[in-house]
Formats: sequence, structure tokens, C-alpha cells
Amino acid sequence: MERVAGAWCDGAAACFRLPDQDQKLSAVRLMCGFLGSPEFTYEAAQKRWDLRIPKPDAARIEYKLELTHRDGRRETICDQGNPRRAPGGYGESSVLWCRDYREPDWLHLPPVAGDWRDFDATTRIWSPAGAADRVLVAHDGPDYERYAELGRYAAASIAAERIRPFHLVLLGTTERFEDYSASTAYTKRLAHEVLPEIADKLGARGPVVGVGASLGALGMLHVQRHAPELFGGLFLQSGSFFQPRFDSQESGFVRYQRIIRFVSLVLRARTGPAVPATMTCGTVEENLANNRSMASALRAQGYELTFAENRDAHNWIGWRDALDPHLTTLLQRVWP
Repeated sequence: MERVAGAWCDGAAACFRLPDQDQKLSAVRLMCGFLGSPEFTYEAAQKRWDLRIPKPDAARIEYKLELTHRDGRRETICDQGNPRRAPGGYGESSVLWCRDYREPDWLHLPPVAGDWRDFDATTRIWSPAGAADRVLVAHDGPDYERYAELGRYAAASIAAERIRPFHLVLLGTTERFEDYSASTAYTKRLAHEVLPEIADKLGARGPVVGVGASLGALGMLHVQRHAPELFGGLFLQSGSFFQPRFDSQESGFVRYQRIIRFVSLVLRARTGPAVPATMTCGTVEENLANNRSMASALRAQGYELTFAENRDAHNWIGWRDALDPHLTTLLQRVWP
């Protein structure tokens, strides 16, 4: 059993503990997207708050603690008894590693030399030293780099000769909810202006591989359906492929109806502009049902599709950990 001071996995249970010698708190809750917010119990004899819950189908659990003080004040903090942290767009979270969790090996491999350059105000490009004639483009590129270390993955995988050298294009946007939610205007601009200009500047030949997570995955599929001639492969992680039967909780999203319409069109299509594709989705996230449905539809339309369920949730480290072997295998297939 691996145990960190504030949290550990114990067989079939996940356990959390917070010392409170003078019972200065009136309540403690675990804040975790897929577990809800279960309450701790105060153990007076041990002067601590304890929580023991059935272990979910995940190898990692990202969480925070909500503390309620005696005066009614509430604060949400990382677990001070657990030194492990996971980065994310909303700040750091504490993270519990269960016994079956393993970090990807490429985090510890030497990277190949390369250089970064700015393409425009929101887009950056990494190129390896030496020749490269292939391109991988990623929606939410800056976040993929900051939180999922996509650049390090590329450099380490090329150095290890797992995949051939390629240029990595980190696409950014200042209007994510608008641009990535099946926006025709964004898709046309990317397909007919941005990507051709990037390919020309890099001297790249051949179709690109598109990468996206969550809403970025939905947006990448939208671009590929509009301009299939640009793409040699797709890598879609936890796509926001909303459907009313699975995702009514998302109905307040500003572009929910536009996403529903696009997804419905894809699901009803008899054939599609098929390319090799890989989809990944966490075993404990809300998007799992709609991702399974989309994977089935794309396969029926001729996509050579691999669907992998990784034992994690809707977060950047889960997406990072699924890059190898799943993106690696896709790139080997597309760029033999």
C-alpha cells in the first residue's frame, strides 16, 4: 500500500485525512469533479477528519478540500498533508496516486534539440533540429504545452526514434468557447488561411495530424469534416460531443445547440471523410458515453478508429498520460 500523509489508496478504498487538534473546523468536504463532494467525519478521539470511500475506476484522483470554519467562513484549498500536485487551467489540485498508477516513461527520456518560434499572437511552432516534413497541430496548444507537456512528448519521442521528426503547431485562441464549438467562421479561417500558410512557411508536405481535447477535440473534428483533404489523422481526447440523451447538464453552455446540431449531423451520416483516428476518454468522466457513441459512428463511416478508455478523469494529466502509446501509435500509422 502506497500512502501519502493526507491521502492514500487502501485496497478497494480511497482514504483522506485532515488533522484538526482543536476542532477549529465545523465541516470538511472532498471536492472532486467525478466524486461529487462527500463529507468527512470528525473523529474526536484522534482529533482529525476522516473520509473513506469506495475506490473509483481511476488510477489517479485530483481533488481539493473545502473547509468550513466555526464562524461559517469557507475556503477551498489543496491538501496540505499531500505534497503531490497536478496542474490545470483553474490552478493546482492535490492528486492521489493509487498503486496501479504509472507516469509515462517519456517524461524521463532525453529530448531531441529543437527551437520555438511565434507564428502569430496566439500560435507557436516547435521544430526539431534537422529535417522535418510533417506537421501536428493542436487546439488549446498553449495549454497542451503548459499542462500536458506536449512539446516534451514530441522531443522525447523523436529522440527515442519512436516517431519520425515533425513540426508541432500549438494553436491558440482568445475566443475558445466560440471558435471550438463547431464555428463555421473559425473552421474556414483555419482550413483555408492559417493551416496552408503554416504548411507553406514550414515547407511541410502531406496532410497534417490534428489534436484536440474536450471542446478542442470537437472543434478539430469540425475542421476535418469541412476540409478532409488537409488531414492525415485525428487524435481526439474526451471530446465534447454533446447529445441531449447524455448531456442535458451542459444545456446552459452558450453554444450547446450549435454543438448538438453538428454532432447530430455526424452521427446520422452514412459515410464520412475517413482518416486514421484515435479517441481517448477517461473512465470516470461525463463525456464517456458521448465519446463511445461518436467512436461507433465514425467507425461505421469508415474511419480506421482506435478508442481507448484511460483510467482517469477530464483533466490535463489524464490527457498527457494517454499520449503514449495512443498518439505514438497513431503517428506511426500515419507517418510510417
